[in-house]
Formats: sequence, structure tokens, C-alpha cells
Amino acid sequence: MRRSLFTSLALSLVTKRGLCTKPEKIVASVLFERLPVVIPKIDPVVYAFTEFSFRWRQQFRRRYPDEFLDKSNSSGKGDYQIEYEPAPRITEADKTNDKKSLQRALDSKLYLLLYGKAYGSPSVPVWHFPEKVYESEETLRKCAESALQSVLGELSHTYFAGNAPMGHMVIQPTDNAQDSGYKRFFFKSQVTATNEFKIGKCEDFVWVTKDELLGYFPEQAEYLNKMIIS
Repeated sequence: MRRSLFTSLALSLVTKRGLCTKPEKIVASVLFERLPVVIPKIDPVVYAFTEFSFRWRQQFRRRYPDEFLDKSNSSGKGDYQIEYEPAPRITEADKTNDKKSLQRALDSKLYLLLYGKAYGSPSVPVWHFPEKVYESEETLRKCAESALQSVLGELSHTYFAGNAPMGHMVIQPTDNAQDSGYKRFFFKSQVTATNEFKIGKCEDFVWVTKDELLGYFPEQAEYLNKMIIS
């Protein structure tokens, strides 16, 4: 029943231009993201307000006796202090601008882009998200999973956020295009428990921040900027 309902929905997406009865294609694309690894730096305005709030509260805080706060005699036998040095926020991948590495821009989200043939541009390689044309999958979510699996090989280190798409675009056919337009649905998936993937089925790939991503899609930048919450 579930499959038949979706099939009916897919068949109902038919172009109504003239006498054309060819159904529009449906493409499932995956926004594959790596979440921030470290806490982003605090905005100077937020930091200034936090400092002001702390100093303001200090004026009215309760004063404890000095002997209560004296820690010189409070350490018992066997107590020790661990000294550690925090890892640097700027990695070698940042210094060399290695966009094939997940070990960069640790305080930002990273998104996977592929370079190669994509639906809508079969003859010229372009930058695109992992994608697959809907065929006979039970749901669009299954179609999106197949798209990502074809690139990564397996999905053991991925997590799909929900069953519904996060957004969609309607691509209109051009005047000299033989095929009809199509609809592209975006699904969100996240990296889990790994910092390296063997990316295949493409000529090249990059892991980019949101600001960098928008530069790869100037025509769709406005829509992607609204869809992707950084």
C-alpha cells in the first residue's frame, strides 16, 4: 500500500506543457554533512555581554569565609592534578587547504560535493551532490540511501535525519533540451564515528563549508543558503 501510494504520486508529476504527457523525472540528492568537531569561537559581541553579565553578578554574589575557600589544606593523600595541552584548532589540512580531508574547518559543518556527470548535465562534468534518479525504490529515502551508498560503498558511518526531504527544487527544461524538466529532492545525512571515507564513482570530490559550497552553485545559492542551516 505504501509503495503504491508513492508510485501514484510519482506518476502524477506530469508536465502540462502543450500535449506533452511524458512524466517528469524525480532525483534524490543527499546533503552529506560532517558536524563541527570543536566548539565555534564566541562572537566578540557575545563574549563582551557574557563578561559584563559575570561582573554584574559578582557585585551581588554571596561572600564565603576565606577558610571555606582555602584549598591549600584540602587536598588529600593520593590526589593529583592532570596537566594536558589542548589540540590545535588549526590543522595541517587547514594550512594546506586540503579540501579532500575531513580534518579541516573543525568548528564548522562540512558538506560533500562530487565532480562528474550528473542528471541534467550528462555530457559535461559538474559539481553536484550525491544523487540518483528515482526508479522503483519503495520510498525516496531508499533512493537517497542508494545514491550515497554508491559513492561511499556502505552506510555504516552515516545517519539519515528523518524520512522526509529537507527541501526540493523544480528544474524547468530549457528551449533546446530534449528531456522534460525534473524535480530534485534533498535528504540530509550525517557523518558518524569516522573521519575518513573512500569516495568513489566520481572524478573528484571536496569537503566544503557552507560559504564555500554556495560558490559552487551561484545560480542556486539563494535557495541553498535558506535550505542549509549552518
